[in-house]
Amino acid sequence: MLIGILSVQLGSALATTVFDELGPGGAVWLRTVFAAVVLAALWRPARETLRGATLRDILVFGFVLAAMNSCFYIALDRLPLGIAVTLEFTGPLAVAVAQSKRRSDLLWAGMAFGGIVLLAPSFGNGLDPVGVLFALLAGAMWAAYLLVSTRVGRGPAGRGGLSAAMIFGSVLLLPVGLIQGGSDLADPHLLLIGFFVAMLSSAIPYVAELEALRRLSAGTVGVLLSLEPAAAALIGFIALDQDLPLREIVAIVLVVAASFGALRNAEPAPVAA
Repeated sequence: MLIGILSVQLGSALATTVFDELGPGGAVWLRTVFAAVVLAALWRPARETLRGATLRDILVFGFVLAAMNSCFYIALDRLPLGIAVTLEFTGPLAVAVAQSKRRSDLLWAGMAFGGIVLLAPSFGNGLDPVGVLFALLAGAMWAAYLLVSTRVGRGPAGRGGLSAAMIFGSVLLLPVGLIQGGSDLADPHLLLIGFFVAMLSSAIPYVAELEALRRLSAGTVGVLLSLEPAAAALIGFIALDQDLPLREIVAIVLVVAASFGALRNAEPAPVAA
């Protein structure tokens, strides 16, 4: 789980290095295309499963994947990595609280809300409000991802459904990828970075989580996932030289603590593909 968490954040940090050449749209398209190729090689979708309700779920899943990653990369282009992930993490936290039947989880929800409120004075004064909006939209899409991925994963297509959804997502992102990336999409150096971003952000975390779920309880997985915002802030500080004011650090700690409490007994939340 720790390998998967660190891999996701390293992939996000690496993606920011090509935003000047490719823009968020070009970067997210390369990531999605390479991830689709690798996942399709691992789990080829069976044609006979791509019909009816299963096909509909896969298409919805592909749209959610494309929207989630696009919104996050737009936010990442405007916000520090730790803040972007903290705001995005409100999505899975909301799902965990909504699915819980324990009143105590309302406390965790309130704590997370307090963390977001603590960030509020920075909105427009150091934190780009458009970036904040897209980070929250990415969180909403992450919440949808958790719900839709369960239907697809348990359906007839199984893991092949993820591959098919990723392929569809790459098709949806093609126009914005070409518009923002342009001729730079053919640059071998940028293609190589895009490949490594896909491996770090999608392929490695997904495989690592599958292995973790074979050995750990759902509660343990949830607790470890709550470290995502803190890991993002650490990677942002080390790899991108992104310092955070004390108030923003406290806000991240509050969200991590709330996630720790809400997710410890929740169903495991898959890593965003």
